[in-house]
Amino acid sequence: MTDPQTIAQSSAAASAAQSASPAAARLLTVRAILLGERIDTTGLERSDAISTVPFAFRVGDRGMVALFRYGAAVIAGLSPVEEDDILRMIQPRVSGSHTPLEDEVATIRIGDAGGEDAIPPGGPLQLRELTPERFLVIADVLGKSVALAHNEREVSKVFDIIDPLARNMAGDGRVPGNRKQLLKLIGESLLVQHRVAGRVAVEDKPDVLWDRPELERLFSRLQDEYELTERADALANKVTVIQNTTRALTDLIDAQRSLRLEAAIVLLIVFEIALTLIDWIF
Repeated sequence: MTDPQTIAQSSAAASAAQSASPAAARLLTVRAILLGERIDTTGLERSDAISTVPFAFRVGDRGMVALFRYGAAVIAGLSPVEEDDILRMIQPRVSGSHTPLEDEVATIRIGDAGGEDAIPPGGPLQLRELTPERFLVIADVLGKSVALAHNEREVSKVFDIIDPLARNMAGDGRVPGNRKQLLKLIGESLLVQHRVAGRVAVEDKPDVLWDRPELERLFSRLQDEYELTERADALANKVTVIQNTTRALTDLIDAQRSLRLEAAIVLLIVFEIALTLIDWIF
């Protein structure tokens, strides 16, 4: 999680590292930033566009940008000034802005002597060259990863609320009375489920693989490196636990309210019988 100033500083450091690299193998930084809930790409047209879904375009000689409708922007090879200009251009199209921003950074070594795409554990990605097709594959994985990171953080917040409720219930046996708060938690879990399954669609492959099937191997390696499938499954399991827990608590609250209502009805009946007896006697 970073703010725009931290992003600019990090980009400056990456640019310095790139200039210090040997000509045979230059370093390039790719940054994914989750700007908000959605980015409206409708009507965007550029002569330097390289893709429509996601909307991606070139910036200068080496820079590229990809915009995903679920709120992620992936930027590669831009200076801090160029990056700030792009973010300012995108901001009016962002709805549901996030503060602080969630971001993820990957370093790419381009033009290594081996000549093969490789993803060493813990090291920079090694590519022969950063073509637009390769950039789209990398952007797809990084965009999904940063979206998952945001949803994981949101689910952790929900667990932080549920945990004390469950502990208090286990300690004194009392059912929490705030049904509205529990319904809000169910709503939060449903939103996370909708974002991951509907908007981000972690299991879906990027459209570029239909035209460039030889990049399937690169996508699979990146998917494994960032553990997208495992993280999505773990997130889905957490959402299920939240929904089951909150529904159980709301059911207990409803049952408790039903008992109170039944007790009130019985008391009213007894009171009416008593009044009838008093009237009959006197």
